[in-house]
This record gives sequence, C-alpha cells and structure tokens, in this order.
Amino acid sequence: MQLAKFAAAAALAVALAPAAVTHAAVSAQEAARLGADLTPLGAEKAGNADGSIPAWDGGLSSPAKAGFPNFASPGRAPDPFPNDKPLFKITAANMAQYADKLTEGEKAMLRQYKDTFFLNVYPTRRSAASPQRIYDAIKRNATTAQLATGGNGFTGAVEGIPFPIPKQGVEVFWNHVVRYRADAAARDIGQAAVTATGSYNMVKFHDEFLVVYSLPNAKESELDNVILYFTQETMAPARIAGDILLVHETLDQSKENRRAWIYNPGQRRVQRAPNIAFDNPGTAADGLRTADQFDMYNGSPERYDWKLVGKKEMYVPYNSYKLHWAKVKADDVIRPLHINQDLARYELHRVWVVDSVLKPGQRHIYKRRTLYVDEDSWQIIGVDCYDNRDQLWRVQEGHGINWYNVPTFWTTMEMTYDLQSRRYLALGFEDRVDKSIDFGVKRTLRDYTTLALQSRGTR
Repeated sequence: MQLAKFAAAAALAVALAPAAVTHAAVSAQEAARLGADLTPLGAEKAGNADGSIPAWDGGLSSPAKAGFPNFASPGRAPDPFPNDKPLFKITAANMAQYADKLTEGEKAMLRQYKDTFFLNVYPTRRSAASPQRIYDAIKRNATTAQLATGGNGFTGAVEGIPFPIPKQGVEVFWNHVVRYRADAAARDIGQAAVTATGSYNMVKFHDEFLVVYSLPNAKESELDNVILYFTQETMAPARIAGDILLVHETLDQSKENRRAWIYNPGQRRVQRAPNIAFDNPGTAADGLRTADQFDMYNGSPERYDWKLVGKKEMYVPYNSYKLHWAKVKADDVIRPLHINQDLARYELHRVWVVDSVLKPGQRHIYKRRTLYVDEDSWQIIGVDCYDNRDQLWRVQEGHGINWYNVPTFWTTMEMTYDLQSRRYLALGFEDRVDKSIDFGVKRTLRDYTTLALQSRGTR
C-alpha cells in the first residue's frame, strides 16, 4: 500500500476512534496482509516512490546476513555498513530544504545550536528483524488483541506486538512497550549528565531483564499480569553505589500499576517504591529525565489522550553503529550542548507519528509529547516534549542498532536534550571493549523477588 493510502487510513482512524474507546482486533482479511504487502511486524514492505527508502528484505536476521557469521553476544556488534558514506548534511543553513522530513525537535536543535549541530544523512538500511516465532505470534495476536479499559493495557496477545495494524495512537504506544527486545538480557551501562560547557559525571548501572511476555510459548494466563522483570543496580559513583531497583512491569495497568521496590544499602532493607513512574525523577539523572522516559517512553499511558497523526517519511537516528563502536569512549561522544554529531547516523525512514496530550485534571511536567516510532521495529526513535506553556522543552533521540545475533533492534544510546538549560543526558556508555549486552544470560522468576533483592544487597 502506498504512503498516501496509509496516511488517509490513519487520518480516518483518528476521526472515528476516540482514545478511550476499546478497539477490537483486526479482521482475518487485514491480518492476511502481514507477510504479504506488509512485513510481519506491520510495516510497508515496499520501498517508497523514488527509491530513497528501499523495500524490506527481511532485515539483518542473522550474523551471517550481517557479514559476521561468528558474532555472538556479549561482544560489540560490528558495523554491517562500514563503507557507507553520508549522502548529504543537514545544517541550520539548509534545513528549510528538508523541513518536511525533520522532527520539530531536530529543527529546534538545528536552530539553537546552529554552529555545531547537524545531521549526517546516510543511505537507508532497513536492518530491523525479529525471530520467526515473533512474526508467527504477531499474526495470531492481530485477530485477538484488544485494548483494556481506557487503553491502559491490553488483552488477547502475548509474545509478539498486539497491534501490527494500529488504528489508535495508544496502540502504537503499546507496540513499543512490548516490542521484542530479547528473552533475557544483562548490561553494564553509563549515564552522563552533561553541562552546557561539556563537563559531566558518569553514573554506572548494571541492568538485568527477563521479558516473560516474549518468552517462547508464553501464555497470557500464566504471566501474573506482568510483561517483564527488571533490576537496576547503581555501581558508581561510590556515594550512591549499592542502590538496587526491582520492577515488575504490569501488562494491564487498569487492574494494577507497576510493582516496584528499592534496596537501600544504608538502611540494609527493601522498601516498596510506589513512585517509580510518570514524572518522578529518573534514577541519578540530575533532573534531566523523568522515570517514564527510560527506554524512550515507558509505563502507563493513563494520564494522556492519544492521537494517531499518521505515518511520515522522516530523517531519524538509525543504524548507529559508530556510537556503539568499541573504540569510541565517553570523551569521544560527549561535547558541549550535544553529542559529537560526526558519530551520529540519520536515515530516511517511515515512522508512525503519535501525539500524547495531558488529560484535563491530570498532572505531568510534560503537557504534550510527540512520538516518532519506527515502522520496522516499533522502537520509539524520537520524542518531542512540551512544557505547560506549550513550548518545546526537551528532545529525545533513540540511536538504535540491530543486534543481529538475536535478532533485535534496540537503542544503543538514548539522548535527552534540555533546550532551556542547554544541558543533556546521554544513557548507554559501555566501558569494556569486548562486552556489550549479554543476551545469553539465564534468569528465572526467583531472581526477581524481594528476597532475591535483599540477598543481592547484603552480599
């Protein structure tokens, strides 16, 4: 289906489907398009009219297809496109020529940092891929998934995304939340809060995930209303080291909000943490992101009304292997005002555009957020965050790569730029040259209990 038809269909869906209405599953006839004119994840399989976006050919579905047959995690994924050169550079001087394909956040960055910020645009590589079992699950889900009350969760789906042919903005949000990342993963990453002059303090985390929603042969009835289990231990600096966060992320948040606990090494005890959500401060982020900005956007959608704007061709961060490169250190990436843009890669992709606007009577520091969601992976790769004066305040970028040994498309680094303070937060630094995310880690539900948290904290 051509882009214009997709835009028209999305506009009709917005007009006919208020955000609070429960959406029924798509018909068998619609679902039959998955794997035909649509990819198994629901993207347009065909390229665009002028060929600047190629057809999807399966993505990088294996290390062999990426050109590295012996690659396995937890090593750094080598760049499968090392010989690609930028096609052109977008700067403040020429941005008007490309304005229809730039996010509002990109335009604001180009205007505010006109002497240093630019976008190097590379050939479009549709590298995103998932395992075949995920594709099979998505096709099953398409005819059974339904939103829960008010869109604050969903039922009738498991293992794959629930809404590959979305009709409402909140469905796109849920596709991002439960997109396939891995069965389990562990990573050591750094988070830098950078001042306007380029100085920074690095906070180091050890994260672990068990994504029970995506496990092979997962059953909704056995999930205990949980999508994933997550722990995050602060490793440095010493003054905050030893804090451990435990989260059970709930599936239908109209029934139960996320469950969270914190281990405090000073008190040597585990406490329930009801406020790890919404606009409460992100962990050790120096006030530069909220709790629900981790992983670009997470948690409950309940405080916002959601509008599906449509699908657009836009220049977005993609295949950011230069930022993931083993030889690149924090000092190579961090610059005053924004990261080293020579290491950032942008490509032309079709993205779903979704507006979330704060409901009357609800509270959040962001009155509105515009999401840009990759059609090939359902990964959010950009967010524009507006304050209560309707001024663009913060700009998020998700620089993603395909870990083709899984395969999964996921951010290797996340940026949050504060246009008002001229500071920014960068999350995803990896210290070890030979190590990145470990997708082979073995975990069970016993590793994510409060008893296990207490045991970890007192070792």
